[in-house]
Amino acid sequence: MALFLSNLGAAGIILTIAVMLASGFLLTRITKRLHLPNVTGYIIAGVIIGPWCLNLVPSQYIGQMDFITDLALAFIAFGVGKYFKLSSLKANGKKMVILTLFESLTAGIFITIVMLIMGLSLSFSLLLGAIGCATAPASTIMTIRQYKAKGPFVDTILQVVALDDAVSLIAFSVCAAFVQASSSNGSVTVSQIAFPVLFNLLALALGGLSGVVLSRLIHKRRSKDHSLVLACVTIMGVAGICTSLNVSPLLACMASGAAYINASGNKHLFKQLNQFTPPLLVMFFVLSGMRLSIPSLAAAGVIGIVYFLVRIAGKYTGSALGAAVTHASPEIRRYFGLALIPQAGVSIGLAVLGQRMLPAESGQLLSTIILSSGLLYEMVGPACAKASIKLSGSVPGKAAVDKAAAGKAAAGKAAAEKAAAGKAAAEKAAAEKVIAGSSSASGPDIAKADGVEQPVHKAGAAALEEQTRKKAPDTGNDTNDTVSAQQVRPRHAVV
Repeated sequence: MALFLSNLGAAGIILTIAVMLASGFLLTRITKRLHLPNVTGYIIAGVIIGPWCLNLVPSQYIGQMDFITDLALAFIAFGVGKYFKLSSLKANGKKMVILTLFESLTAGIFITIVMLIMGLSLSFSLLLGAIGCATAPASTIMTIRQYKAKGPFVDTILQVVALDDAVSLIAFSVCAAFVQASSSNGSVTVSQIAFPVLFNLLALALGGLSGVVLSRLIHKRRSKDHSLVLACVTIMGVAGICTSLNVSPLLACMASGAAYINASGNKHLFKQLNQFTPPLLVMFFVLSGMRLSIPSLAAAGVIGIVYFLVRIAGKYTGSALGAAVTHASPEIRRYFGLALIPQAGVSIGLAVLGQRMLPAESGQLLSTIILSSGLLYEMVGPACAKASIKLSGSVPGKAAVDKAAAGKAAAGKAAAEKAAAGKAAAEKAAAEKVIAGSSSASGPDIAKADGVEQPVHKAGAAALEEQTRKKAPDTGNDTNDTVSAQQVRPRHAVV
């Protein structure tokens, strides 16, 4: 199969992408039955179709797909940036920073100390410890999306994993500067450490500026299609510039997403990107599985197992200490460490950079440890993340979902009935008001007319009676008198 695809040229690459997407989808049918997250299925699919199992994908194609990793990480980082909204960071930003520093640096320190105890070099131990600080935001975010988890616990996870990678990147930059300086002349100067940090700060500034510009380009009159195009141009442009300058694009893309959400306050673009990026993320995780070298697992041996366990212990211990210092909720103290186990993407990219800085043997060992443990973390980590969000109560059960749906339907029905009753009452009140207004308009005129005619009526009647009494003895004709009286009586005096 691999030989067949390699002979097809461009068509072979297209078919390879189709095979990657199809295998990732099919494996999720199995992991879903086993109640495992989708990310685990994607990585296992990559191992199965990779060169060490079925060998469905040519090896040269795997090497030519580095751009998929760069694109996926750039879009992931931009999406993570939306959780850095200033309004929410002002409320608990200090606690998030403290919690992140504790859980991230504790894991890195644990790994560095244990590797030194095992007799490995300082350069190797520092780089491995810096890489161990990172957490896979893609795995955690996709797990949260899959189970539709919400709440303060989930908000804390999203903010911490975003800050976590920032801490790891800065720590790796400092350690890398130390390793490069010590390997060249055995001494390290302040400038050799300061320059990498300065470049990362410039990347942050570039990302922030691009996010502000993007918020000005995307306005209400801009179509959704063009908004998506502008977002892709911004993200890819920032990632390309940073990569060409040998600076990690993750910090810049995170800063771009954070600047956009704070400048515009609009989350619709992130929803569009969530609909656009799933195939890209599937290819990214499948590609990570294909790159795992099965024979190298034996070479890692005890060191890889120790790294795997020590990092978990460091993450859990650090998160518990950070939660205690910040007086976080009991759920964060107990279950937060479980959500920080996944590690892929950022760590894999840093491992490639670290391999170039170390001697050949040490570099290969570093890469093998990160790739093999990354697979194990991605198999175990998403399941642990799922357990943490469920134990914290962030994932509603079926009964809760049904109850919420029923409550929503009942609320909608009550609102409709209330609106109908209000409309009927308003119509009735309007009709009564019209009738009352008509009566009040004609009433004064009638009363005025009665007030004028009433005295004439009474005076005419009295004069007629007196005249009748005077004439009665003379005529003796009651009939004629009556007729005469009727003729004399004023017209308007008749009742």
